[in-house]
Amino acid sequence: MEMMQLGRSGLTISRTGFGCLPIQRLDFDAAGRLLQRAVEGGITFFDTARGYSDSEAKIGHALADVRRRIVLATKVHDGSRDQFLEEIEKSLTELRTDYVDLLQLHNPKQVPDPDAPDSAFAAALEAKEQGVCRAVGITNHRFDVARRAVESGLFDTLQFPLSAVSSSEDMELIDLCRERDVGVIAMKALSGGLLTDIPAAFAFLRQYDNLVPIWGIQRESELDEFLALEANPPAMDDAMRAAIERDRAELAGDFCRGCGYCTPCPEGIPINTAARMKYLLRRAPSERFLSGEWQEKMARIENCRECGQCAERCPYDLNPPDILRKMLDNYNEFVAQSP
Repeated sequence: MEMMQLGRSGLTISRTGFGCLPIQRLDFDAAGRLLQRAVEGGITFFDTARGYSDSEAKIGHALADVRRRIVLATKVHDGSRDQFLEEIEKSLTELRTDYVDLLQLHNPKQVPDPDAPDSAFAAALEAKEQGVCRAVGITNHRFDVARRAVESGLFDTLQFPLSAVSSSEDMELIDLCRERDVGVIAMKALSGGLLTDIPAAFAFLRQYDNLVPIWGIQRESELDEFLALEANPPAMDDAMRAAIERDRAELAGDFCRGCGYCTPCPEGIPINTAARMKYLLRRAPSERFLSGEWQEKMARIENCRECGQCAERCPYDLNPPDILRKMLDNYNEFVAQSP
């Protein structure tokens, strides 16, 4: 497993990271086996968050015995100093450790004021001084906030959605982080599951030696594929470039990345899946999305009252109700044409 330095954080990590959001969907035993196999395969960097339900508890259950061999990153949402410190204590308990390697502010709406004594950022610095964390980072989905965070000099790392179909503007963040010695963590490296050419997606991000992708893994077959790619990293070739260009053409413009910040919906619409349905039907096995259960879920779009909650929460400034209506029309056409 090739290793890398994560910017000025002082952390040495595997160049393939494990994104722990999907293990919420596994039971404790299955999650434990998957995490342990990842460690055995050489992965040392595991990224989770307080907001990922029982993800931290599953990591603690599975990896407490190898704690000194791995690098743990977690995230805590913005809030007051006291709230933030309370959440950190919960993370430590769940992770079964007395420190986290990287503590990240989880998608704040703006860059924090470094002089505010009662802020989450002040709490993060306090945690670092006390040895509760080794480095402080920030995650974000908004380009302008991410850029200002890097330029502020306040953070050791930036976590941001970066993939083979990212805009040229988003990709500029990688060079900016290199200039400021800020480690780059790429979330949504498969654009929420819409990129299905895994070798091309892997090779594209591998070109940047200051970046670690955190692949969202929930199956042993997925882990095996990433470990195989890590063992023999593919180089970008013409076929991969052509595949990426096709993806960029199809996904150009406004599309849902599936981050889930728009949920929950008061009408029970599974927005972050339904808003990507057109692509999922063509890029993933479509059978499960044609079930009676999913037809009922998609039909809920008709009940949208345009309350504005989802649009207000969307970090990409999308108009979810408009996207959902288009996806429903496309979905109904697809169902009608299916045998």
